[in-house]
Order: sequence, then structure tokens, then C-alpha cells
Amino acid sequence: MDLRRQDATPRSGATAATLPAMIDWTPDPIAFSLGPITVYWYGVMYAIGLAASFFVIEREARRRDLDTGILVNGMIIVAVAALIGGRLYHVIDQWDRYKDNLPSIVLPPYSGLGVYGGIITGFLVAYLYARWKRQPFLTWADCVAPGLLVMQAVARWGNFFNQELYGPPTDLPWGIPIQCINRTATWACPESATWAGPPLGTTPVDTHFQPLFLYESISGAIGAIVLLQVARRVRWLRPGDIVLLFFVWYGTTRFLLEPLRSNNWTVGGIATASIISATFVLGALGILAWRHRPGARGTAIEAPPVEAQPAEAPLADGLSDDWLSDALSDAPPPDAASPE
Repeated sequence: MDLRRQDATPRSGATAATLPAMIDWTPDPIAFSLGPITVYWYGVMYAIGLAASFFVIEREARRRDLDTGILVNGMIIVAVAALIGGRLYHVIDQWDRYKDNLPSIVLPPYSGLGVYGGIITGFLVAYLYARWKRQPFLTWADCVAPGLLVMQAVARWGNFFNQELYGPPTDLPWGIPIQCINRTATWACPESATWAGPPLGTTPVDTHFQPLFLYESISGAIGAIVLLQVARRVRWLRPGDIVLLFFVWYGTTRFLLEPLRSNNWTVGGIATASIISATFVLGALGILAWRHRPGARGTAIEAPPVEAQPAEAPLADGLSDDWLSDALSDAPPPDAASPE
């Protein structure tokens, strides 16, 4: 039975959409096979996105005179950490899908990653890696931020091939068809000649849905351009401002789109991603306001380096008594200037 063809074909007697559909087919999630090895479009799109982000991050690092020699190893380490965190977040989010088949959590195809899980673990490991290499973490984070949005713009198309990350039914021309087998319980197909398996619902087989993956992809592309332009044109930035703007941009996008999703992880009836998004946005805006308050300590990115002056004896961890200011001003580790 060819479910893709049957799901994309209107049922006889169905009411025509108000606007003609531009997308009336469902893709094959498999890109190609080499013997027993099956390569999925989901992985291909993430690989392309990772390569595109590397290109952006490297250019930004060179522009800031950072040591790009550590970038390849750093990206591998951080990418693995982000993959683990993203997978863990997804499994918790979709626990009903995995609780009866635990091996599917780690066995291919790896068709689900939670962005916020990847961001949290990725940034944590990136911070530790930067400290280990005695590199300015916030400056590197500013380089990484637009690269993350570029990756988002590309990798979200993996969700299209996997038939996921869609919203409610729509008659808009860019609505996408979703196979019955890939629908959440909220939008399940009714029992019919073309679909006899569970789950059962009332949403017609030929229904089109909001392409949330497309909205996130467009937002990622626009956001990357905005951050790159701000980094080049705004003269009063401090290290870390660009990554804070990333959290504002992505958090706002996700907060606006999350209510359109169904069957997502909730806490007290509120989508967990919405709570995290609001926390990121408000937290980033608050830190930006605090860092740029009148009389705030620190200099702009373009300011020339100032020779360090004698100060009070550092604490055991190498930070001064004003540890919060040190953390937010991208102070390097105590021996950062010493050659390795």
C-alpha cells in the first residue's frame, strides 16, 4: 500500500480548499541506501547545516582574531554533546512513543532531536572546552550564535522529510500533507479504505497542515543575517551581546510557534518549550539591560586592549570578588595570557 500517494490524494466528495495547495506530496525520508546502510534525509540536512554553520563560525572567528585551530575539534566535541542533549530532550518530550520500545531511543533512525536540549548541553560543554583551551568563551559564543541560526535554517528541512514539526490544519497554499501514520493523536485520520490502522480520529486524510518547520527555517535565515549585520554595524557591543540576542531571537520564535504544536511536553498544562523560551528571552533581555546600564564596567568589542592593572588578590577560582561582572564581561581564565 502506497501511503504517501493515498494520503496526498483528496478523497472523493471532499470539499475543495479555499486556496490551491502548492505542496501536495509527501517525501520519502530515505535519501539513499548503500547495501545494508540506509541514509536518511534527516541526517543529510543536519550534516549540511553543520557544514554551513562551520563556514559562518570560522569567518566570524577570523574576523575577531580568534584561534581557529581549535575550531574543528571543538565543534566535534560540542556537536556530540548537543546531539546527546537534543536526543534526551526529545525522548522526554515524546516519552509515550519510546516507553514501550526503549532500544529505539539509541537505535537508528535517529528521527528526533530537541533544540533546547542540544543548546543547553552544547553551551555547557563549549564553556568547559573554552576554559580548557584558555579562550574567551563569550567572544566565541558570539561567533557561534549566527552559525546556530544558519544550521537551524538548513536542518529544519530534515523535519519536512520526516513528516514532523507541523501545526494545525490550514487552507493556506503552503500547507503540507501529512501521512496518517505520522500524525499525532490530535489530528489522527478516520478509519477509511486508505487507512485501517491506529490511531483513529476525525481529521480527513487529505488535510494540509501548517509547516512549522518552514517558519523556523525562515526565522533562522533572517535571524542569522540580522545578527551578522548587528555584529558589524553596532559599535557599542560587548562580548556576549550577540549570543544574548540569539537567545532573544530564537526564544521569541519558538514561543510564538509552540502553541501551534500538539502532543508536546507540558508542565502544569503549559508547553515546556514555551517556559524555556520565555525564560531565555526575559533572561537575555535582562542581562543585556544590566550590562549596558549607565556606568557599567567593560568596553566595546572594538576597543583596544588595556594593560591589566594590579588588583586585589583573586579568590581560589581565579575570579575577583565581583564574580558576576567577571563572568558577564568575558574575563579570560587567570592564566589565559600564558602560552600553553
